[in-house]
Order: sequence, then C-alpha cells, then structure tokens
Amino acid sequence: MSSSSSPMAPPRSFIWSRRIFLTLLAGFVLVPVYVMLSSSLKPLSDVTGKFRWLPSGLTIRPYIDIWSTVPLAKYFMNSLIVSVAATLCSVVIAVFAAYAVSRYEFRGKRVFTVTVLSTQMFPGILFLLPLFLLYVNIGNATGIALFGSRGGLILTYLTFSLPFSIWMLIGYFDSVPRDLDEAALVDGCGPLGALLRVVVPAAIPGIVAVAVYAFMTAWGEVLFASVMTNDATRTLAVGLQGYSTLNDVYWNQIMAASLVVSVPVVAGFLLLQRYLVAGLTAGAVK
Repeated sequence: MSSSSSPMAPPRSFIWSRRIFLTLLAGFVLVPVYVMLSSSLKPLSDVTGKFRWLPSGLTIRPYIDIWSTVPLAKYFMNSLIVSVAATLCSVVIAVFAAYAVSRYEFRGKRVFTVTVLSTQMFPGILFLLPLFLLYVNIGNATGIALFGSRGGLILTYLTFSLPFSIWMLIGYFDSVPRDLDEAALVDGCGPLGALLRVVVPAAIPGIVAVAVYAFMTAWGEVLFASVMTNDATRTLAVGLQGYSTLNDVYWNQIMAASLVVSVPVVAGFLLLQRYLVAGLTAGAVK
C-alpha cells in the first residue's frame, strides 16, 4: 500500500495547501534577496532607472567601490570588536550569574530573577538619554571616555543583552541534573570546578544560543550606535548611511555592502544552527 493511501497520511488538500504556502513564503523571503543581489551587480544608472528583473549587464565594480566610498573596513573592524567583546562579556557574566541562581538559594533570588526579566519589557530608547548623561558625567568626573568609545558601546550593549542571557541560561542550567554537580564535588572539584568542568560542557547548546543572540543584537544595533559613537568608533549599522550623500544615493553599493556585512552573521548562524535550535528549545521548554 502506498504512503498516500495510508490511513495516517494527511489529506491531499492539506499537502497542496502546505506546498502553496511554503512556496509563497519562500518567494517572500528570496525575492528581496534576489533584488539586493541583482542590484549590487548593476551600474548605478541601471539601479536608479526602471527596475528590471533580468539585468542587462553585470559588474563587480560596486563590490570594489564600497571600500573607498566610505571607510567600510574601519566600520567593519569596529563592529567586529564591539560585537565580539559584548558577546564574550555577556556569556561569561551570564554563566556565573545563571549558575548561582540555578544552584543556590539566597535572599532576594526571586526578586533578582523577576527584575532581570522585567528589563526586557522596556523599549531601548528609554535608556538612551540616561546612558548618554551618565557617560558624559563619568567622563567629566574621572576622565574615562565612555561616550564615543568602543568600551562605552560595549557596556551599552550589555544593558540589554545580559538580562536575556541570564534568564535564558537559568532555565538551561535548571535542566542540567544536579547529580552532575554532586558527582564532581565528590571527585574533589569545588563549586567553580564543577561549573567549568561539568555543567558548562553539558550546557554548550544554551551557551551557544546566548552567544549568537548577543552577537546578532550588537552587530545590527542602530539606535545606540548612532548616538554613542563618533567618526573613529562608528559601526557598520551606522556607517552604511555614508553611501547616501546630498547629491546622490549609491544604491548598488548599499546593496553590495549590505550583503558583505551580512556574511559573518549568516555564516555563524549556519555553523551553529544545531546548537542554537537545541539551546532555544531547552530554554523555552524549561
């Protein structure tokens, strides 16, 4: 008996409805990507003219010009340094904080957990002015330049990536059996040794999910980067505006630069996809 005639097989109408829906969804996702890719390979005169689905001529010149029209390499390096540093700090702090909440009882534990989660309820723009004033006052009082520096931007990104990271890892650490900790303690490990040698290896999917979230949040953030940076520390998300001038908008270079800066995020997501799915699923279930 064929699978289509099996009592457990879905009805044919459902199969065709699913195919149509998935086709429309794929078109909704892939058509903008095709427009970006085709526009990035056209001369500027073709991009600003009437749109054609099939380009009349292809050129890689926009991919060469993007590095000289604006200092894209500098913006790329700024974004990479800030995103990697914010990710590492967020993961390290979240691991220790989440482990303490998951394994130990202390006064104010519930208040701490609720407070950490409640910070995600507020829009980021509410923190923009307070952080700006705080950084300026700290700089005036101590001489530590947080405003307009990479360090200040890293601290800014921690304010909204760290709470979610802690909350997510609490749920993941709760799913790791406490017997592993006890076995490590019996073998002579202290609490820190049990965390680093036993719990962290068992929680790799959750940690990877937190790292991907923190990196993607920092990599594509625009609001704080547009205020907290200057010409020397500007990131990619803000630097792409440099392709729009008073006289012209280099649409083909904008499309080319957008595709180039998306490569690290897409490559990292594809490489860590299975860990990310496992980590998000475990955190959601818990």
